[in-house]
Amino acid sequence: MAEAVNLPPMSIVNRRNAILGWGVWQVGKQAAKRKARQAVEPESKRPGKRAVVSGLAAAGGALWFWRRRRGGDET
Repeated sequence: MAEAVNLPPMSIVNRRNAILGWGVWQVGKQAAKRKARQAVEPESKRPGKRAVVSGLAAAGGALWFWRRRRGGDET
C-alpha cells in the first residue's frame, strides 16, 4: 500500500476555477442572446395584425362590459 502524502487541503472554489466559470458564463450568455434574437421575428415599424386585432378585441370587451353594467335590468 502506498503511504498517504500530507498535502494542504485544496479549496473547491479557487481563483482558477472562478475565472474559468466566469468565462463560461459570459460565453453562455452571449450564445443564449444570439439564439433568442434569431428566434424572434424582426419587428416592423408598423403595428402588426395581432396588435390591431388585440386592440379591437380589448375595445369590444370594454364596450360589452360597460353596456352590461349600465343595463339596469336585473333578472
